[in-house]
Amino acid sequence: MKNVLVTGYRAHELQIFDQKHKHIAFIKAAIENKLIPLLEEGLEWMITPGQYGTDLWACEVGIELRKRYPGLKLSIITAFSNQEEQWKEERKEYYKRIVDSVDYFGSVSRMPYAGPWQFQARDELLFRKTDGIVLFYDEEAAESSAKYVQARALKKQQEDGYVYVGIGADDIQNAAEEATSVSYELD
Repeated sequence: MKNVLVTGYRAHELQIFDQKHKHIAFIKAAIENKLIPLLEEGLEWMITPGQYGTDLWACEVGIELRKRYPGLKLSIITAFSNQEEQWKEERKEYYKRIVDSVDYFGSVSRMPYAGPWQFQARDELLFRKTDGIVLFYDEEAAESSAKYVQARALKKQQEDGYVYVGIGADDIQNAAEEATSVSYELD
């Protein structure tokens, strides 16, 4: 796999409202655990839609992974221009730092938000440009727009071998347990 889409829950869907939430570290660790084997197998591009939540946390992971895997390139492709326009200032600054660190940034539509068709066009492009997906979504947990992404990815997997790598509650729990055991070993 050369190009992977990484997406999943938006922060608010997980009741995460700022970057200080303790579970973000576990989510990022779970993303890293899924990306490393793909990098070992030749992954070149990680692409996200750049929404606040899994997408941007994955970008942070990718930025860190580039230190060990300098061939990794990062891309954010949004549905429309200025998606961060209505965000709080702190979130805008965080977003700008990440956007400034990726290799490619673009928007499917150069207009501001005009309708759901922009999300559909973005998703169509992202699925067309990637060989697989790492998706943070747990069917038994919080309801999310990621359920539609999962359905599409699984259909594409059946039709043409699209690679589906899921991240669920067990992956987050394992990452939390690993972090806890490491901190005990350091004490």
